[in-house]
Amino acid sequence: MEQTTRLQNFRPLLEEVRVTDAYAHRAFTKEIGYLLSLETGRLLAGFYENAGLRTPYVRYGGWESMLIGGHTLGHVLSALSRACVTCGGEEKAALSARIRALVDGLSECQDAVGTGLVWGAAPVEGGIEAQFDNVEKLKTNIKTQAWVPWYTLHKILAGLLDVHVYCGDPAALRVARRLGDWVAGRTSRWSAAVNRKVLSVEYGGMNDALYTLYRMTGEPAYRAAAEKFDEEKFFSAVLTEGKDVLDGKHANTQIPKIVGALNRYFTCGEERYLRVAEAFFRMVTERHTYVTGGNSEWEHFGKDYVLDAERTKCNCETCNVYNMLKLARGLFAATGDKRYLDYDDIAFTNTILSSQNPETGMTTYFQPMAGGYFKVFSRPYDKFWCCTGSGMENFSKLGEGICYLRGDTLVIARYLSSEIRVGSSTVRLHCELPFCEEVRIGVTGGDMSLLLRIPDWCAGEPALTVNGVRRYADKGAQGEVSEGFLPVHARDGDEIVLTLPVAVTLHGLPDSKDVYAFCYGNTVLSADLGREDMEEGETGVEVTVPKRRIIQTETVCFPDVADVLSHPSRYLVREGEQFFLRGGDISLTFAPHYKRYRERYAIYFRLCEGKRGAEVEERTPVDVVQPGYGQYETDELHALEERNSVGVTSDGTYRFARAGGYFQYDFRVCPHKHHVLAVTLRKGDDGHPLNIFAGEELIFRETLLCPTEEEEYTREIAIADDVLSRNIKKKEVAGEEVFVLTVRFEGEDRKMSAKVCNFLRMYAQ
Repeated sequence: MEQTTRLQNFRPLLEEVRVTDAYAHRAFTKEIGYLLSLETGRLLAGFYENAGLRTPYVRYGGWESMLIGGHTLGHVLSALSRACVTCGGEEKAALSARIRALVDGLSECQDAVGTGLVWGAAPVEGGIEAQFDNVEKLKTNIKTQAWVPWYTLHKILAGLLDVHVYCGDPAALRVARRLGDWVAGRTSRWSAAVNRKVLSVEYGGMNDALYTLYRMTGEPAYRAAAEKFDEEKFFSAVLTEGKDVLDGKHANTQIPKIVGALNRYFTCGEERYLRVAEAFFRMVTERHTYVTGGNSEWEHFGKDYVLDAERTKCNCETCNVYNMLKLARGLFAATGDKRYLDYDDIAFTNTILSSQNPETGMTTYFQPMAGGYFKVFSRPYDKFWCCTGSGMENFSKLGEGICYLRGDTLVIARYLSSEIRVGSSTVRLHCELPFCEEVRIGVTGGDMSLLLRIPDWCAGEPALTVNGVRRYADKGAQGEVSEGFLPVHARDGDEIVLTLPVAVTLHGLPDSKDVYAFCYGNTVLSADLGREDMEEGETGVEVTVPKRRIIQTETVCFPDVADVLSHPSRYLVREGEQFFLRGGDISLTFAPHYKRYRERYAIYFRLCEGKRGAEVEERTPVDVVQPGYGQYETDELHALEERNSVGVTSDGTYRFARAGGYFQYDFRVCPHKHHVLAVTLRKGDDGHPLNIFAGEELIFRETLLCPTEEEEYTREIAIADDVLSRNIKKKEVAGEEVFVLTVRFEGEDRKMSAKVCNFLRMYAQ
């Protein structure tokens, strides 16, 4: 049973909900099959290894064989526990047996270690706590020292707590308490300087899990430990709602810490942390979010309102929306504000449902917002990305967010066919939105007061009938929460029909006046671009992405764009569940994006007036590197090499070389094309030197002086064709031979270099 607090005005329901929608139920079934296919012995193998216990099992490959190993087990516990409360019979028994085996295994490892720590990552020199030691020293080279140990530990602790919350398992709480004791003991020894170092590395929702553990136990040490992970400087910056607060910050580092801030409000009653969560949610959804509800490029936020310029093959990390939905649902529980449900509706439909391959049950890491790419899905036993783990949870709790309870009133928040049991009453929803505008609601077993959400996408006046008789909504007792909802009191046996008009709509991007996406009700529509050359490649640490982009154009010309914007249904015409673009100079077929998994697609198009002229080749980088963020620096292609340099992720992402040091990367390049390297720099580095070499040839040497009033600016450095030809080389990456150019960054002999920030982009024209 989900725990509640005195500050939750609306209690989210899960155990009481059974999803009956055919598409969602198949997705749930695929996930349960996958969870039951995972061997508990292999999930525990790394934990046994670190505890010095013998086991016949070998840990899984991919991320589970690396420094982040063990995170998957935490996600599995969270997914199994939520699935348990919605399954029955043999399936529930099988899920419960897996939970018991995993918790018992962790308890055995904990006994063997003796300190309370359970740890499943690949061993590093220095012992079981070495990754934590190295983070405190800022030794975070993910190949040799440390990756994100606190992030990993958060997943394990959160999984144990979920088992206790949903399954009432006291053994899981005992393991969680011993782990919490280890965390509390370690954090109590931190100086302020060490604390800042730890917070500069991704740590997941450690504050969130520790506040939950404190709420369960009342142990003050857990609250003190949780507060060590509350990044007050960042919270204060969010509260100002100033310009570019999130620029350059790793998205899935920021969102979980805000979920933790909201938990601090629920647990401790401190109003400031509710305001932090509300301000952050506004900032992300208004300044950084695509039409699907997803956000980020290469896992990072950019500048405010810059979205079109950052459409690539690596947008919208799925973990981000997993956490944004936690935040949205928590904020609605606290405030009753419908806008959080409107976001939930869009993001659940167009990012979460969209993230699963319905044939295999595997899930996405990224979902490209640039046209001409395709979705790439994980593999079951040799990837184990962060988004594999959050994907397990997403599809084991599809009933979450459908409804909330306030006293005796049931809030219908999302229209997905389901059966809801509250007390002696059963409420059945039958919905086929967006292709049928009628939502049918049946109530049996007793009377029930309902609040029916009116979505912000509703294209006209909603209509309500009860037993075939048209009715106005009941008035009265709900007060301010009635805004955006229709209240209705249903009696036993009533049949309610809510009609929500649906239409084609257009949604733009703030940094481009002519780029739009099409939606139909709550559903994003994408154009089918075929299945040509669906070859996959890799980026970062074994993250699979589309190898190349194939698209003729993202531009569509119309005689009268103003009319398209005013009457989009005239130009995107529905036939069944497909939509055909008419009246423009190209023909395209659209369909719901969440169901698209086999072909290339485009969501956004540039709408132009008149006849098509000579098109300019789109300026898409052939390669991108994130200086400072190890996962995408040390991969096989870019192969970071450095001496006496520093990478930082707490203040955006950047890297600089100390005096006498350097850092360099291999960039993919295209022979016989002209190349330009785009480098982002900071105004605060005025007076610092920067030398850039292509191979051994100097291509840029300058003592910086910012040319604008902006805090950051970009310099574009042309690489002469003859320099490229002399320094280009071949390299094998993931079995493919590619051309690369080594680019090196230095300061001067006695001066540190300027910081190279956010992204390095190599363009070929």
